[in-house]
Amino acid sequence: MAIEVFNRYENKYLLDHDAYLRFYSDLLDYMGLDDYNKQHEFYSISNLYFDTPHDSLIRTSLSKPKYKEKLRLRAYGVPSGDAKVYLEMKKKVFGLVNKRRTGLKVNEAYEFVRTGIEPVFQPYMNKQVIEEIKYFLCRYELEPKVYLAYERKAMFSKESRDLRITFDTNIRHRRYDLGLELGDHGELLDPANMWLMEVKAENTIPLWLSRLLSEHGLYRTSFSKYGNEYKKTVRHGNARPTLRVQTTPTTQTTKTTPFMERERVLYV
Repeated sequence: MAIEVFNRYENKYLLDHDAYLRFYSDLLDYMGLDDYNKQHEFYSISNLYFDTPHDSLIRTSLSKPKYKEKLRLRAYGVPSGDAKVYLEMKKKVFGLVNKRRTGLKVNEAYEFVRTGIEPVFQPYMNKQVIEEIKYFLCRYELEPKVYLAYERKAMFSKESRDLRITFDTNIRHRRYDLGLELGDHGELLDPANMWLMEVKAENTIPLWLSRLLSEHGLYRTSFSKYGNEYKKTVRHGNARPTLRVQTTPTTQTTKTTPFMERERVLYV
């Protein structure tokens, strides 16, 4: 049975391809592949993020609050209309990530988010999480905003399943065809196609991992897939036009002063 409630700390790192190969090779002494990755090099994850008409959730997230929350629908691969997917509510409080999710059929999930009316309970659902998401939907008027997909390789510590490391690549996005069943196409989020590594631990990371990170020169970074997509396609894509300085009929040169929005550091 899939785990439906997570409480853990998540640290993120960006690696180029060579750095990924070197670090992954050293991790094999301490970690093993996810059961699925033992048979397949990667598995595909597709997500549909929901937000308000004015993007309130992601704009709040980018402002670095002590508490933030979001809702997304996740599938593994491209689901059919009656496939099981996961509706997930993700919160972060003072650095601790809490993720709660319930299994649903694709159309059940769409209808639940659209109407706020909980579906008829089925054995594959988590009733408590359904109630929590129902309350969340009462607070926000949500609509599908962005599709994000990527390939993932996951590893678990040989000593404890509490430590997990994932590598995501080929992160792609779109703001059309906003349905998980409509394919996994999209534009690359990062043209350089860096690897996103996430270290997920319920407590502190072990000493051997701290040493490896130091030896490879890897340092924590703030990287939100949805946050970066929003900055790329909405904040920058809808940049305000340049403002022209009023001139007098003299020999002064006309200058343009661009309207610039102060960027904030992405907060995961």
